[in-house]
Order: sequence, then C-alpha cells, then structure tokens
Amino acid sequence: MTSKYIIHTDGGARGNPGPAAIGVVIEAVEGSSAGWRKDYSEYIGETTNNDAEYQALIFALKKLKLLIGKEAVGEARVEVHVDSELVERQLNGHYKIMDATIQKHFLEIWNLKVDFGEIIFKHIPRENNRGADRLVNAALDKELNKLL
Repeated sequence: MTSKYIIHTDGGARGNPGPAAIGVVIEAVEGSSAGWRKDYSEYIGETTNNDAEYQALIFALKKLKLLIGKEAVGEARVEVHVDSELVERQLNGHYKIMDATIQKHFLEIWNLKVDFGEIIFKHIPRENNRGADRLVNAALDKELNKLL
C-alpha cells in the first residue's frame, strides 16, 4: 500500500558562512503508517545557508528511508517542503547550479530520489515552515551557548 509523507526541511547559518544547523520534520500523513511525526535537528559546523539547506534535505531523505524500510520506500509518495525558493527551483530544474559543493549535494539528492516512488519539491512561505526553522535555531542556540 502506498503511503504519503510530508517532510519540512530548513537549514540556516548565522553569518554566511557561519555556524550552521539543520532542522527536519517528517510526518506520515496517508497509508498504513499514517499518524506519526519525527523531529530532528543537528549542528553541522561552519557553512553557508544554501549548503545547510541541501544538507537538511539529504538528512531528511536518508532518515525517511531508515524509518520506513527498503520495501516501503519504493511505494512512498513524498512531498518535501522548503522555504528556500532558490533550492526548490534548483531541485526542479528551473535554475542552474553553479557552486561545486551544491552540485555534489544535488547529485546525492538525485540518487536518493530514485529509490522513492515519487518525490515532489515544493516551495512554501517561511511562516509555514516554523517547525523546521525552530529546530534549526534550537540547534544553533544549543551549540553557541556551549561556547559562552
């Protein structure tokens, strides 16, 4: 049976580049596994905002694969919601990717995408991505408070 998942991702750096973190919310919304939600955040070190956005996406797709297992991945329908219009446009082939690091991330996402039944990348307004944004800021605050 096909299941549907919604993933909210965000990545952010304080400074660009600067200390950075990722935030991911994964929800099972349809199918036999519907009804659960998992939140993840992680400090990723010094990097740019765009790099953090891509790292959040990679983390989310790998985590979903682990959560649902190999057999379910091929049937899974996934909507990935990002508040970065640039990232959404790059992933959907509307903008070229010039940065070598981002090109590598794009290829990794493309290779992960092949395993899923369907993945759609959607741009959403920042205010609709508060859960992932909150996780990014919590991870940054936690890490930066260690330094004080």
